[in-house]
Amino acid sequence: MPRREFELLLFFAQNPNILFSKEVLFEKIWSFDYVSDAATVSVHINRIREKIEDDARDPKIIEMVWGAGYRLND
Repeated sequence: MPRREFELLLFFAQNPNILFSKEVLFEKIWSFDYVSDAATVSVHINRIREKIEDDARDPKIIEMVWGAGYRLND
């Protein structure tokens, strides 16, 4: 697993059931202010889902809350 994916998954694992916006995730994992590339977080989360979900198209572990962000369900 690439480093950023691992860091993102670890961050979720350390903060289960807490909803984080893309902006907050970007700032926590990439360590600088969220600029303009909203797709970066989504792409990394999709790659993680492909590795850990039974069905990445119907995720149960990393959930997206439309318009709000993502959370790891435990």
